This record gives sequence, C-alpha cells and structure tokens, in this order.
Amino acid sequence: MDSPPHPFRIANFRAYWAARFCMTLAQNGMIIVIGWQTYTIARETMMMSPAAAAAQLGLIGLLQFVPLFLTTPVTGWVADRFDRRWITRVTVSLQILCAFILAMATYEGWMSLPVLFSVAVLLGLGRAFAGPAFSALAPNLVPREVLPTAIALSSISWQVGTIIGPAIGGFAYSFAPSAAYFLATALFSGALICLMMIGPVARTIAVSTAHPLKQIADGLAYVWQNKMILGTITLDLFAVFLAGTSALLPIYAYDILKVGPQGLSALAAAPAVGASLTALFFSFRPLKTNVGPKMLGAVLVYGSATVLFGLSTSMLFSLIALSIAGAADMFSVYIRQSLIQLHTPDDKRGRVGAVSQLTISASNELGEAESGFLASALGPIGAVLVGGGGAIVVTILWTWLFPSIRNARTFDPPTTPQDAADIEMEAAR
Repeated sequence: MDSPPHPFRIANFRAYWAARFCMTLAQNGMIIVIGWQTYTIARETMMMSPAAAAAQLGLIGLLQFVPLFLTTPVTGWVADRFDRRWITRVTVSLQILCAFILAMATYEGWMSLPVLFSVAVLLGLGRAFAGPAFSALAPNLVPREVLPTAIALSSISWQVGTIIGPAIGGFAYSFAPSAAYFLATALFSGALICLMMIGPVARTIAVSTAHPLKQIADGLAYVWQNKMILGTITLDLFAVFLAGTSALLPIYAYDILKVGPQGLSALAAAPAVGASLTALFFSFRPLKTNVGPKMLGAVLVYGSATVLFGLSTSMLFSLIALSIAGAADMFSVYIRQSLIQLHTPDDKRGRVGAVSQLTISASNELGEAESGFLASALGPIGAVLVGGGGAIVVTILWTWLFPSIRNARTFDPPTTPQDAADIEMEAAR
C-alpha cells in the first residue's frame, strides 16, 4: 500500500498554510502595536498611572472576547453548514478593514483609545467566525493518516508568524508608526489571495433537518459527553487563562526591564521561538505514545516557566523563561489539537471547534483582561506569580478529574462506545 502524501505535496494545504502564515504575521505584528499604543496613550496622553494603564490593556482583551463569547454558538453552526473556505475569506477581509482603519488613524493623527477599543471589538467578531472555520477546514485538506503532521506544520506557520510578526511590527512601528498597520493590511491581503486559491474540498456537511438551535445544542452536548475532548479543552482554558503573560509584556518592557518597543518585540517573540522549534521537531518526528501524560507534563513546565519569568529582572533570563514556556505550550497544543480533531466527526468539527475557540479566546483575550486587572491590583510581578502557580494547581487537579487524559497512550479514539467505557473504568481503578 502506498504511503499517504506529505501535506506539503497537496496544493490546497500549501495554500492554506501560506494563508495562515500571512494572517498570523499580520495579527501578531498588529496586536503588539495595539498593546503598545494603548499603554503609551494611557500613560503619556491620558496621564494615567501604571495601574490604570494596565487596566486599559485588560479592557482591550475583554473587548475582543465579548463578541466571541456572544457569537460562539452561531459560529460553530455556520462552520458546519456553509463552505468553510468562504467563511475564512470573509473574516480575513474584515481584518483587512480593521488594519486599514488603524493605519489611517495613526497616519493622520486621530488615533485614540476609543478607536483602538472599537477596532478590538471588530477583530473579536472576525476571529469568532474565523477560528472554527479555519480549524475545521484543515482536516478536509489532507488524509487522516497525516493529520497530526499537518497540525504540526500548521502550528509552525502560526508559531513562526508569531516570532516574526512582533519583530517586524515593532521594527515597522519604530520606522513609522503607521507602517506597522499598512504592513498588516498587505499581509492580510496576501492571506486572502491564498485562501482564494483553495479549490473545492471533500467534507461531510451537516444536513440535519433539526432546528439550528437543536444542532447547536447537539454540538455542545458532544463536547460535554466526550471526556477526552472536555478535559483537553478545559485544561488549556484554565492553564493559559491563569498563566498567560502576553498582556503584561508592555508593562515589563516599559517599567520593569526598560527595553522599549524593540525589547517588547523580542519578549513577544521569545515564546514563539521555543514553540516553533517544538512544532518543527514534531513535523519530522510525530508523537505516537503516552500522549496524555506528556501533555499534562508539558502544562506543568509551562506554569513553572511562567513563575520564573515573573521573578526575573534580567532581559536574558526573561527571554529564556518565555522560550521554555512557549516550547511547553506548543507541546501541549500539538497533542491537544490532534486529540480534538481525531476524536471529533467531521460534521461536528465546526461546532466543537467553536467551543474550543471560545476556551482558547477565554484563556487568551479574557486571560489578558484578567492579567491586566490583576496587575492593577497586585502589580505585574504578583499577577504573573499567581497565574503560573495557578496553572500548576489546575494541571494536578485535571490529572485526577480526567483519567482518560492521563491514560491516553495514542491519538486514536476508542473504536466503540464499549471501548471508551472500558478505558474510563480502567482509569478509575
């Protein structure tokens, strides 16, 4: 029997990979500048204290999360009912508009906190519909046998974009503040062109005659009943919600490490350096055994590295700690995404992806809000230490609450309901 083709030998996957890479470059180059502008406008124009300015960073994260939270039930249903290619194209077009608005506001001198907050809402809305469609589209482009490799390669596009994006965003901003947003506009446009190149793909379309609300409820029920999916999704939710540091990096760059926007770019890129190296390794050496215990161990390392970053006053040590955290997070992401994709039927991937995205956004955007508000109350160092310690506690609890995770030896789901029940019973002994 012939072995399945490498994902990069499939034209549709190559276009998808390039689109995600361009989009990630644009998003991260833009987001780091949004955070810097928000904090500096609050400190220098609005004359706010560091605590009050930190709260503005928290508000940016909250404004991106609210539209996603409100639309999550609908976005998953849309991804299962309509052409996922066109959903991604429309949402990238919305991000082009957002980047262009910020470019003109910066170039013409009418940038303000209300403008940044308004665009944050639009970005949250676009990402709400883009996330489930992008995640559910990838398995339609490659054979099932190479899906873990495709996930690793897709993660590389995201992680490398996360590395380069902040760097080029910070460099462009230092050259001319509006240049960062004009560059993001061009990159989003490149992503749209790549998405237009993806041809028709085979997929299972949800054709149920049930009411849309019933179909939405069925997707949520599937997540609740599948303890493997529920456990992996919620582990990421609470660990990254507590231990995420991205919202506090402008504070560290401005007030603690005093390294300016270029140093901020390096701090933002450091986690992605470790993550991209991990994803590159998995693209050549896919993980096959003891996937559950290894994921739990990776989250423990992630929390511990976050604590070390919180204690650091050295730029070099901070970069090392963030790189380790990024590598551990990528290790966990690789396993989690493979488990979710392979344990979910294609006609439910949009709805399950929407739930997964909600938890990811809650851990990221809402986590940024939590970090900003907690830093306002405890200071940035206290917020990071509490968050990293919390992630460690959550991982220990999830090891006990979800035995199906700690006993997962491979990515393959149980072949029958009885197999799943036997695994749960064996795990509980």
